[in-house]
Amino acid sequence: ELYPVESGGGSVQAGGTMTVSCKVDEWDFRSVCLAWFRQAPGKAREGVAAIDTDGSVKYADSVKDRFTLSRDNGGKTAYLQMNSLKSEDTAMYYCAADRPFSCTYRDAGQYSYWGQGTQVTVSS
Repeated sequence: ELYPVESGGGSVQAGGTMTVSCKVDEWDFRSVCLAWFRQAPGKAREGVAAIDTDGSVKYADSVKDRFTLSRDNGGKTAYLQMNSLKSEDTAMYYCAADRPFSCTYRDAGQYSYWGQGTQVTVSS
């Protein structure tokens, strides 16, 4: 089993930058696909980005060119750097980890292991 643990959320003003992290203490971290999802109050869960085992990343259109997802295999951690934050980025951010058929942010059902979430609040 995998146990993703998020950290780094908080409050920031619009236009600012924040980085959230996801650590998975798994001996074979290199083989794990990691994805970020978010959910705002009253809204459906939304996929944000996913990083595959080879380091390739896919982004949702809503965050493309603003967010950067990376992974540090030695530190068993993935980092989501969020730039030019907007009020609509306010949400609980969840890290998901697994070894799915397709490493994507488009299908949350492919992920069996989820973190508890970290709140990101962007004030305008």
